[in-house]
Amino acid sequence: MNHVKEVLQSGKTAIGTTASPNSETRFLAGAGFDFLLFDTQHSPVEIKQLGAAIGAMRGRSASPIVRVGENRADQICYALDAGARGIIVPMVNTPDEAAEVVSFCRYPFAGVRSSAGIRGEWGEFKDYRAYMDAVNDQLLIAPMIETQEAMENLDEIVKVPGIDVLLVGPSDLSINLDVALDYTSSTYKDALTRIGSACKDAGISAGMFFVPPGITPSALVDLGFRFFTMPWEGWATRGVTDGIAAVRTER
Repeated sequence: MNHVKEVLQSGKTAIGTTASPNSETRFLAGAGFDFLLFDTQHSPVEIKQLGAAIGAMRGRSASPIVRVGENRADQICYALDAGARGIIVPMVNTPDEAAEVVSFCRYPFAGVRSSAGIRGEWGEFKDYRAYMDAVNDQLLIAPMIETQEAMENLDEIVKVPGIDVLLVGPSDLSINLDVALDYTSSTYKDALTRIGSACKDAGISAGMFFVPPGITPSALVDLGFRFFTMPWEGWATRGVTDGIAAVRTER
């Protein structure tokens, strides 16, 4: 029911891209990505504007994931009611905050999410309890680690039940480690190594919100990272260019 979660549970790497209400979300959701990520933290997009864009993904394999602006029950509920199958929450610094994220995402009795009827593309169910249990099980939950405080609490955060991905905010983490945007510094690389190792030991996935300059996806995979957003425009442009070149070659 949740493609991106199935990919991660199978031990594979989940690859997605960012999208917005103005994106060709139906095309992107059928292009082979495992998820589309809608950011409402660092963009002018409001969560309640996402309904149509997420709805356009219906029937496609890619999972819609929403990054909310902060760890608040109302924002998470808005995103889930819009049809999100994954929630990303920024600046999660303690295990208590991580536990709050999980609680806000899940219906009772595993959490405190308010019910607004069946929302999102989760399949058919014999009753409402079966629907809630399925959503609680299938929803992807990804707190973000972005601060020194989070690094100090890392070993406890990864143990919080219900977390699927611990997602690094590359820029903020570098800034808070006092190596601003220096992604190849030993301090930064050591932090990524520790995050990847802690996630592996806890049986969850480490992820990067974007792949920083100077670091390759393969290097991150070697550290245990298995969740990435990648820019799609260059890939699409190369595909169009190759297609046009093929036609011209046939003349």
